[in-house]
Amino acid sequence: LVDRDGRLWRWDGYVSIGSGPSLAAEHLRHGNRLAALDSEIATVRTDALAAESGAAAARAERQKAQDAGKSARQGLSDTEAALARARAEEAEIGRRALTTQTRLAAAVDLLERVGADLAEVAAQAAEAERDLAALPEAQSARAALDQARTAAAEARRGDADARAAVERLNHEAARRRERLASIDLEEHAWRKRSTDAVGQQAALTERRKAVEAEIASLAARPAAIAVESEALGTTIADAAASCRRSADALAVGEHQLREAVDASRAADQALAEARERLARLEGLRDGATEGLARLAREIRERVGVAPEALGELAGGPMDERPLDPSETAARLERLTRERDGMGPVNLMAETEAAEVELRVTELRRERAELTEAIARLRHGIAALDREVRQRLTVAFEQLDRHFAELFTRLFGGGKAQLRLVDNDDPLAAGLEIMGSPPGKKLQSLSLLSGGEQALTALALLFAAFLTNPAPVCVLDEVDAPLDDANVDRFCTLVGEIADTTGTRFLVVTHHRITMARVDRLFGVTMAERGISQLVSVD
Repeated sequence: LVDRDGRLWRWDGYVSIGSGPSLAAEHLRHGNRLAALDSEIATVRTDALAAESGAAAARAERQKAQDAGKSARQGLSDTEAALARARAEEAEIGRRALTTQTRLAAAVDLLERVGADLAEVAAQAAEAERDLAALPEAQSARAALDQARTAAAEARRGDADARAAVERLNHEAARRRERLASIDLEEHAWRKRSTDAVGQQAALTERRKAVEAEIASLAARPAAIAVESEALGTTIADAAASCRRSADALAVGEHQLREAVDASRAADQALAEARERLARLEGLRDGATEGLARLAREIRERVGVAPEALGELAGGPMDERPLDPSETAARLERLTRERDGMGPVNLMAETEAAEVELRVTELRRERAELTEAIARLRHGIAALDREVRQRLTVAFEQLDRHFAELFTRLFGGGKAQLRLVDNDDPLAAGLEIMGSPPGKKLQSLSLLSGGEQALTALALLFAAFLTNPAPVCVLDEVDAPLDDANVDRFCTLVGEIADTTGTRFLVVTHHRITMARVDRLFGVTMAERGISQLVSVD
């Protein structure tokens, strides 16, 4: 008897259940499928969480972009307002400049009239003196002369006032021209900032659109993941129900099979007693032959080798019989599972290995280039350090020599020197100033008096100028802590350095000796609070 599933019951007691999977194999397959579905569900949930976090990050990024856009728009509006104010200020300065030019022209005319009046008064005075000499009455002549002198003095005062007004107007016109130039520069800078703000706003708008598109694409992802999760849950439930139904049907079939086998065996046994012994032996031989053929076929189908090679595959000679067939079956089952667990053969492994090898070669080449570049950089840094140390040593020696000479000149004797302390490396060492005025021992600058510290500082400053001269030097109240003798030495040294190096010294001072020794003297007064102006000095 043969059913549609390939199971066989023969008259001589031979039974073949077929090559279908066993109940344990079905349970194992369903369990593996359930574990795979659980892992897929976990992966899908992880992807959903990642998508939600990405959506949150995208929303935060969109909020940042909106804030940046608002800031850019606010900056643009501020820039436009500042530009409008700058333009209004430019128009106001232009109007003031026009008014100043008008006042300057009026002042020039007034100066010309005052000059003409002064010349006329001088002529009248000369004529009055001549008339006075010709007149017999000296009293009236003297009165006329005094009157003419008074008019001349008033004319001189008017001329001086007019000249001061013209000079003040010239200064105001120059300041307004400078202000106009600075306003032009500010306007150009604001326009450039406005252009940059517009570009940045456009870039932020594009970025905002991209972020909104990404958010829209990510918003639909959780719903799709939920749908997939529900479908997987339904599939899992169906698979579990099918597994339970299959297990129940299998249990019923096995029970019926056992009953049929028992009945068949009883019938076969009764039949066998009535049959001849020879027929049974022949049937058994035929069954053994067929069983051997079937086993050989199953071995080739399941293991993929000939029956003769089973001994080598099992790890022993073919003629030795295994002690425990169940152990051999379990080992065969385990090896089959291991083979199935290896998965399909990766046909792209060789190509991927070639790509990885190419990438590794490229990375090694880049690493070699980076190593070489690092070595070159270190070599360059070492060369620069050597050059800097050499130049610093030379400059320090020159500065120390000039400082010692100038210290001796300013103090009228004594000695001084500069020392590098705290480190042997000139680039990392500190600087200590040592001075010894006449009659004192060599000591640090902090131990000297205020006047001695001022002279020492001046010696160091002028030593730096002699080492590396500069075109201009501004000295602000450097002679305040010095007495008259030291101020005279200071002025002499400034004059010599100016003649030697060509440096122009601008000295801010109140000391009478310094003011008497300079080439040009400018007086500054503050007639009104916060407004300084130059005045003539007799």
